[in-house]
Amino acid sequence: MVSETPIARPRPTSSARPSRLVLAAYPLGTIALATIVWAVVVRVFKIKPYIIPAPETVFQTFVDRFGLLSFHALPTLLETTSGLILSVIVGVPLAVAIVSSRSLERALMPLLVGSQCFPKVAIGPILIVWFGWGMLPKVLISFFISIFPIVIQTVLGLKSVERDEVDLIRTMSAKPLDVFVKIRVPNALPHFFAGLKVSVTLALIGAIVGEFIGADRGLGYLLQYANNELNTPLLFAAIVYLIGLGGALFLAVIYLEKLMIPWHVAVREDGQGQTQMTERAVEGTA
Repeated sequence: MVSETPIARPRPTSSARPSRLVLAAYPLGTIALATIVWAVVVRVFKIKPYIIPAPETVFQTFVDRFGLLSFHALPTLLETTSGLILSVIVGVPLAVAIVSSRSLERALMPLLVGSQCFPKVAIGPILIVWFGWGMLPKVLISFFISIFPIVIQTVLGLKSVERDEVDLIRTMSAKPLDVFVKIRVPNALPHFFAGLKVSVTLALIGAIVGEFIGADRGLGYLLQYANNELNTPLLFAAIVYLIGLGGALFLAVIYLEKLMIPWHVAVREDGQGQTQMTERAVEGTA
């Protein structure tokens, strides 16, 4: 009897993958289609410019007031990045503490969940009373909004480790610290970056909310100014700038993820990333 051997399937080459130009065509095409629909609706229904301006009016305002928009975008960017960095500095050790101690988990998790059950705008006036009208209240609001996904996702990643991997590395006389550094941390990194992608947009929202409450500059302040003046084209231009800023921050997190955990990219491509991670951990212990 002739034994049948499985036929190895050829792995897809890089030429089979869509190019960056093709991938970029999807969102750009969607934006173009939405813009066309927007322009048609404005003209067909003869909507007043102070209600919904035409796309070309918004574009012209964006170009003409680009310097003003960039001036107000700088403090918003600083508040967003500061709040996000603070949420990482506090959130990751907090997640490690929750995973390391069942008592801390029982004590902190209800408080952490409860802190997300009320609008952060409610504490904005209190923060302004405590810390004044400077950048700090906006950074703190951004921090309070963005820390939750980082903690939850990091806790999930640290906990969701295969028991076989832990047993395997322990057979190599690995210490608990080795298990944590070589197994739990690499396993938690994809989850951490998943939370960071959510947090970076929430941090930007937190900065805008803080500027709504009290500020003399920033995109949030500019949005309020344009709204009070019924300057709808400037309002739409600021929203477009804000969307671009959020997209740039999100892409920066994606680039950082690919830079720090390239093996996770392999997980998405051929499913071998987890095996490679375990093999590296065992080799490092041996």
